[in-house]
Amino acid sequence: MNQNHSDGKAIASLVLGIIACVCVFFGQGALLGIVLGVVGLVLGINARKENPSGMATAGIVLSTIAVVICALGFLACVACIGCLGSMAWMAS
Repeated sequence: MNQNHSDGKAIASLVLGIIACVCVFFGQGALLGIVLGVVGLVLGINARKENPSGMATAGIVLSTIAVVICALGFLACVACIGCLGSMAWMAS
């Protein structure tokens, strides 16, 4: 029964990592992607501790990649909005 529980965590980690990777393409959804990636990372680490498997490792890798890419995308959006704001301030 413990193996099924950790398999569920591994599957959840993998699914959250995939969804978080997709969220980066939706601009402000990158913030949601960061949250989903962190939750997926925690679940993947817990699943790997209970029962080391390839699915848990894949969830950890995907979630880590998603957090990094979403954080970069979110920072790029913030920088663009800040640049537009400063240009509008200078024009007035």
